[in-house]
Amino acid sequence: MKKASAERILSKAREVIDKEIEALERLKEALGEDFLKAVELVLNCEGKVVLTGIGKSGHVARKIASTLSSTGTPAVFLHPAEALHGDLGLLEPKDVLIAVSNSGESAELTAILPYAKFLGVPVVAVTNNPDSTLARHADAVLLLNVKEEACPLKLAPTSSTTATMALGDALAAVLMELKGFTKADFARRHPGGTLGRKLRLVRDLYHTGDELPVVKEDAPMKEVVLEMTAKGFGATAVVNDEGKLVGIITDGDLRRFVNRGGDFERSTARDVMTRNPKVARPDELALEALRRMEDYNITVLIVVDEENRPVGIIHMHDILKAEMV
Repeated sequence: MKKASAERILSKAREVIDKEIEALERLKEALGEDFLKAVELVLNCEGKVVLTGIGKSGHVARKIASTLSSTGTPAVFLHPAEALHGDLGLLEPKDVLIAVSNSGESAELTAILPYAKFLGVPVVAVTNNPDSTLARHADAVLLLNVKEEACPLKLAPTSSTTATMALGDALAAVLMELKGFTKADFARRHPGGTLGRKLRLVRDLYHTGDELPVVKEDAPMKEVVLEMTAKGFGATAVVNDEGKLVGIITDGDLRRFVNRGGDFERSTARDVMTRNPKVARPDELALEALRRMEDYNITVLIVVDEENRPVGIIHMHDILKAEMV
């Protein structure tokens, strides 16, 4: 590849990207009341969100449906051609229909609109043509506001598909925040592969039931040592008469107790425990629990419920063995 040729190629690539950036800026300027209306419709949807589109718009609509589903808003893709041959039964009265069409005049898409109106299904149009059939029959019109496509012929869907994709991401992100969607919620929807491992929750890895070492705060130290030895975590939770966590005893606590001349025969768990220990919650990310252990130079965390009752214990090795890091 000659230097001059390479420069022309890079220049053209940058020109395309610049045009798509311009399209995104124009999209941002176009956001307004109808976007707020679309958010309200989807947020209050008692059924599912149905995305539809043909051609490149269909590919993007399918991606938006996937993004919504993975971020707390149940959504499916309905192919408009298949819809006209029976699949329209997927659309139900409590749903919201998001129809994507750059021109707003795709025959397969506009043919769905009367059925949506018959069911009372609200329609959100994503289009670049505010005067289109799709826009006229929609309850909310999300205008792409794209001036021209970025391809050399100004024909291939480029700027318009980029803008549509960004609009779908914006909708999903806003809904996530309004619904209080958390990392734990995200983890539940991504259980497979590397991402799934990184997003595993404490409840996926902790030890509970008979594996949980726990003693009362008035337990004699002989009982404490036996419990720690039997369970093998190098630690035990200490609870009060109500079963709520009041402390933890670790191997380090035992060593410090011995070094300061403590009397095992006359002492109880209350005399040795570390009060107000660091804890984990069942539904938090295991990686967050690991960072807490690293920050405080500890190897175990007692897992507690909302009433501060121990429900499990997690060791640093549990997380490392899960190959999350």
